[in-house]
Parts: sequence; C-alpha cells; structure tokens
Amino acid sequence: MQKFLNELSSQVKPKTNGNIFEDLTPAELMEHAIKQKQSTLSANGSLNIMTGKFTGRSPRDRYIVQDEVTANVVDWGAVNQSLSSDIFDVLEMQALDYLNAREVLFTRRANIGSFAKYSRSIYFVTELAAQDLFIRNMFLPTDHTAKQDDWSVYVASLLKIADYKELGLNASNAVVLDFSRRKVLIIGTAYTGEIKKSMFSMMNFVLAQNDNVLPMHCSANAGKDGETALFFGLSGTGKTTLSADHDRFLIGDDEHGWANEGIFNLEGGCYAKCIGLKAETEPDIYHAVRLGALTENMVYHSNTRDLDFDNKSITENIRVSYPLNFIPNVVKANISASPKHIFFLTADAFGVLPPLSKLTVEQAMYYFLNGYTAKVAGTEVGVAEPVATFSACFGQAFLPLHPMRYAEMLGERLQRDQSTQVWLVNTGWIGGPYGVGRRIPLYHTRALIRGVMQGALEDGHFVKHPIFGLRMPVSCPLVPDTILDPQSLWDDADCYDIKARELQQLFEQNYQKYID
Repeated sequence: MQKFLNELSSQVKPKTNGNIFEDLTPAELMEHAIKQKQSTLSANGSLNIMTGKFTGRSPRDRYIVQDEVTANVVDWGAVNQSLSSDIFDVLEMQALDYLNAREVLFTRRANIGSFAKYSRSIYFVTELAAQDLFIRNMFLPTDHTAKQDDWSVYVASLLKIADYKELGLNASNAVVLDFSRRKVLIIGTAYTGEIKKSMFSMMNFVLAQNDNVLPMHCSANAGKDGETALFFGLSGTGKTTLSADHDRFLIGDDEHGWANEGIFNLEGGCYAKCIGLKAETEPDIYHAVRLGALTENMVYHSNTRDLDFDNKSITENIRVSYPLNFIPNVVKANISASPKHIFFLTADAFGVLPPLSKLTVEQAMYYFLNGYTAKVAGTEVGVAEPVATFSACFGQAFLPLHPMRYAEMLGERLQRDQSTQVWLVNTGWIGGPYGVGRRIPLYHTRALIRGVMQGALEDGHFVKHPIFGLRMPVSCPLVPDTILDPQSLWDDADCYDIKARELQQLFEQNYQKYID
C-alpha cells in the first residue's frame, strides 16, 4: 500500500484546500507577501525578505538520488552525496503532504536556458510569494505550449524533516535532485539561492551528459562587433564588476552554456551581492534595486525603509534578484558567438601571480580545474594569513560530474576554435602578500582587459614567468610596465621565489586530485 501511495504522489501536482495562484505578476506577488507579513516594502520599491536561519546555501545538505541513471557517472563524495530512491519517496511524500495542507500555494512554469534547443521547462511550486517573485525574476518565461514539464521543483521552505536522522540525513533541511524522475525537493530552507543553484546543478548534468554543451559558472558580455567574452571567478575576484562595461552588452552574470552554436544564458535575471553597493561603483546593480526586484536579508536605516547596503548584521551575503531587462545594455539575441576571449579571475593574496598572463590550451585546462583564489584575513573567522582556495571549474559545488569532464570539454572547444584566447587575471595583490603589498588598482585591471579586447596585445611581446611558465605581456596601453612583472615589485627577489614556489606546489597538489 505504501509503495502504491508513493508512486501515486510522484505523478500528481500538489493540491490545497485553499487557493493555488499561478503565474502572478510582481505587483500581485508583492501584495500577497506583504499581506501575509512575509516581507516588507523598501523605499527603493523592492520587496525585502528575511530568509531566517539560512542566509546562504547549505552544501552539506545537498543530495542526488543514486540509481541506474546516476550511479556510474556522478562524481560521488562530499559535494555530491548519494540518497536512495526509497528515501526520496519518503521525503517527497512529506513535502507533498505538507504543501497539500497549505492555505495558499504559488505555481509557475518557466524555462531555464535562453536557447530553445537546449532549454528545459520547469514547474515550480512554492509556499511563499517572495520565492515565486524570485523565480519570475531569475528564470525565463515559457509559452506554455509544451505538453509536459521537463522538471518539477517543490519548495517546502518551512517544513522540517522530523525523522532526518532515521533517514540518514545530516539535518532537518535538504535539497535533493532526482535525475530519473526529473524532480527537485527543497525542504527546510527559505534561502532563494537554493532554487537557483539546484537548477544550475541540474543543467550541469543534463547539458554535459545529454547535449554536449559545456555548462559554465561565469559571466558573459559582448562587444558592439558581436565578439563575446567570458569571465570566470570565485567570490571577491571581480567577476560581476569587470563584466559590467558600458561599452559592451551583458549576456548574463552567472550561468551560461557553450554549445556548437555559441554562448547562451541559462537565466533570465541577476542575483547580485549588495554588500557595500554604491551608485558610483556599481550603477547598473544599484539602479536595479527598484519596484519588481527582490532584496534579501537587508536591514533598513533606523526609522526608515531605506536599505542599508553596508549593514551585515544579519549576513554579509545580502543580495538582490531582478530580471535582465532592468539592466540598460543587455544582449537581445538568444545566442551569441563563441568567445573571443576568456578571463580566469583570481584574487591572489600571496602577491606572486602576474596581473595578466596568456594561457596555452593545456594551461587553460590546468587553471580551470584548479579554480584558484585566496581568502584573506577578515573574510572568515580564524583566517589570519592568506589561504589558497580551490573550486574546480570555478563552481565545484554545482558539478554533478567529475570536474575533469568539464575541463576536457573546455579543452576540446579551445582546440577546435583556435581564435579563442584564455587569460589569467590577478585582481589581488602585487608587491608582496596581503598585509605587505597592495591590491592592484581596479582601473589597471580594466585597462588590461580592455587592452586584450581591443587587440592592443595581439602583436605584443611576451616573456615567460620563470616559475609558473605563464606568458606575461611586457606592455599594455594605460598600464605601467613596472606592474606587469610581479617579481620586480618585491623588495626581496628570493623571498618572492619562495612564495611563488609555495603557491605552485599548492596548485600541483590540488591538480593531482583530479588526475588520480
């Protein structure tokens, strides 16, 4: 009998005793959220929500169902924890029973993937109006002509899994992906980023496994001539800042696919960090915080509804989601040309990497697999000195397949299209490590990237780094020659060599994990 009920519940949409609202407009969703006291309205016009206990993702509570579809292809381990189909059945029943009992539900059909050939249709069910607004902002509209949805996502944010220990889970919250039944359960967390990243994880599997499309955790823009550039980088490296250029058009700020036809955005919106946001430095994001946007875990200035972008009393991970059309310069086409330039951004706090390096195909795969940046003092509790941080393919937390699979796909595309050039950009420290040297000025980094895009370095002279083997330009317009060679900026050349070899060894140790 129980098996029959489980099978039945996996085939039906949740039904409630009250109202089911489908595809509401932003104004209607804001009315619901405020009426139900889920959110407040900021002076900017954004709907401001508090996500409770979880103000970020919970990686240790993410699972993938292990079955005949996934068993031999998923890279199982700490990132991709396995869960049985039977446990998924139990969790799905709990989630559906919970959602069935809600007085109000919000549903929406949306697409992920702007290029129709590779897009997926998703059916979302949420209990919070603010979450439905997030989905509307972040995903793409569907024409409702599909006979069935490719995937279903059930978000039971306020449900706690009481018997999680008996089920073998780490906590009373969980995010579970089932690639056979094409379903996602999000239980016990109201952080909207879990919705976004569960869909990105799904696309990282299906695009690479089924469509021969390279999914990428990067931002992308295009010039007026149509030339495309990609920007990879972990948090704090300048990915969003450097891809925002008034002389270029934004394709997307976070998730893309690289198909034979070109580059396409997976999303329909942006989910930007807001800590320290100022109109002078990030005008596009600042002016996107308006009616229709969703701000998350932000505090108001005292006795006002003015958002305090410098207040991190709740979390430093304060964010805003908004549709792409809130940005003035956006690519209108569904697909753009294959990239002319790819930039790997790293904030090297050891102060030994060059500000700009030209990579071979082999080096590109190497640095892509390592996905390096560095944490500095003050970014996390207990961090007193620079600490090397590696995230494979600049997004390891969202990779169901082995990282080498994605690196090989990148290498194949670079070998096939010899016109694509990859660059390693150090947006971190020069002249010494953090605390001794100085951070390279943003205007110099922008000048280096613009020099690359404008072809100013195509015929330039490059020298080989003695330790890393990277090719460093000897000059670039609007950039002092003296900062292009990192060793020359150190007072003690021997000390530089020691630090550089230490970092090189860390690269090798991390890289060896994937070779093994």
